[in-house]
Amino acid sequence: MAKTELLFLSEEDMLKAGVLNAAQCVDTMVEMFDLVGKGDYIMGGPDHNEHGLKLFFPKESPFPNMPLAGTDRRFMAMPAYLGGRFNVCGCKWYGSNVSNPKSSLPRSILTVTLNNPTTGEPLAFVSANLVSAMRTGAIPGVAAKYLARKNAKVCAAIGGGPVNRASIRCIVSQLPSLEEIVICDIKEEAAMNFKTYVETDLGLKCSIADLEEASRKSDVIVATVSAPKPIHIPDEWLKEGSLLILNNEVDLDESYLFSSRIVFDNAKMHKAYMADCHANPIGALAAYKNYIAGKVYTAIELGKLPSIDLQVSLGDIVSDPSRGRRSDDERIVVFTSGMPIEDVAWAYTVYEKAVAEGLGTKLALWEKPYWA
Repeated sequence: MAKTELLFLSEEDMLKAGVLNAAQCVDTMVEMFDLVGKGDYIMGGPDHNEHGLKLFFPKESPFPNMPLAGTDRRFMAMPAYLGGRFNVCGCKWYGSNVSNPKSSLPRSILTVTLNNPTTGEPLAFVSANLVSAMRTGAIPGVAAKYLARKNAKVCAAIGGGPVNRASIRCIVSQLPSLEEIVICDIKEEAAMNFKTYVETDLGLKCSIADLEEASRKSDVIVATVSAPKPIHIPDEWLKEGSLLILNNEVDLDESYLFSSRIVFDNAKMHKAYMADCHANPIGALAAYKNYIAGKVYTAIELGKLPSIDLQVSLGDIVSDPSRGRRSDDERIVVFTSGMPIEDVAWAYTVYEKAVAEGLGTKLALWEKPYWA
């Protein structure tokens, strides 16, 4: 019986294998969304569309070592299968605590395990902070590719963290017409660092602006803001033809939602969110407030917007580009919540390159299973 090995890929290995390659990451997400549009994927739960399984810590506990509920303290397992040329299972394991930076750690610490879908054998154990940031940033890249105006000149980044660095990197790879990036962040140092990153790494002009100026002047806006209270972007700040991409919750006026086109990363996953909210003891309408598209769910619940089953997804648009932008004046908002199939797709793609280049460390799970 052959021994079972897996490949350990550190962050350094992942960097050497091209984890920051924005154009390739966007292409990989396009390929993934095409499979989603065709249904060749499985995520968690009996409906195959669960985002993941999260540990909910108690507010208080008699056990002294048990973690308590805190701001962004979470552990989550996010399993998935992706078909097509990938044909691989994987699971993203997610640990996060907002106080981590005080210990010189990233807020979130992520890994991905890749497995043979037939035998279950592990193929790789991967450092995944950069995988997650790039796949998250690549979804706005896909949205920009299919939904931005072709002559888009200005793109705003609301929030100057790692995910928005990846988002802008990927959007720039898809929109050669861009001439300026606008950064809006309440922290002056973060804004300055982002400006330096854009001008040095991406070679584009970058200006710093407040939220209103950034929103009003931009053709494309990507918002990634972690805050106790969602930022508010009024309807009148968003111009005709603009594309608004939300990686985090943003408070939007109903008038904007009712007059703009709504696109989901995967409407079936958002339908699963709505079902989860209906099972929540606090009631669906209250539970919706905890979700990035909660205001849309509420409007659907109250009959103000069409059923979630009638909403368009990026997979629909990638599979049929005629369902993309319909006019230069159309305002579009894209809600992205992240899916484990994204992590699996990009981790597997980088893993393949690592194997081809002889990167990583092989680890033996066993030479021969003790109990076979």
